[in-house]
Amino acid sequence: MSDYILVLYYSRTGSVANLARQVARGVEAGGLEARLRTVAPVSANHEATAAPVPDSGAPYATQQDLAGCAGLALGSPTRFGNMAAPLKYFLDQSGDLWMSGALIGRPAGVFTSTGSLHGGQESTLLSMMLPLLHHGMLLAGVPYSEPALMSTTGGGTPYGASHVAGERGDSTTSDDENAIARTLGKRLAEFARKLSHPLP
Repeated sequence: MSDYILVLYYSRTGSVANLARQVARGVEAGGLEARLRTVAPVSANHEATAAPVPDSGAPYATQQDLAGCAGLALGSPTRFGNMAAPLKYFLDQSGDLWMSGALIGRPAGVFTSTGSLHGGQESTLLSMMLPLLHHGMLLAGVPYSEPALMSTTGGGTPYGASHVAGERGDSTTSDDENAIARTLGKRLAEFARKLSHPLP
């Protein structure tokens, strides 16, 4: 079994990056390494190219990062109720992994951030699950045994971790949002470890 959960995300203002770090903390509490990776932005300028290494934050992901993971946490801001184009573009390049069945049976979860409370969090999380299902991954949500799901006044759903940035674009995640994100990460690590040693 691989020894890391890939925490793969795209973040424009820092909210999703903050959630990704909380998911990573949960992964490590669950006994596996968290490998934080981001994706390059896409541009309408067909001549534009991005530097091979981002100026700050996590390194850019490769398809090898995805192929070698024991599990995946996928994060994106919402764009009209769907994942952002840079993350979808990265996933669209994973056809070879789909053809080989490389990700079949590995756990996966999703997380997002929106500017408003009803800004499409749940539809974004559900739409992010679709390519993971095509890859044969096993989806992990957040059960209501996590108390923060009942106390949150911002982000957090049983479909995955989330954050509400509000009209001012506050990227600081709340205690409840952090707890939910850590629970998601810990569950992914625990599932990955159990799946590597199935019960007789």
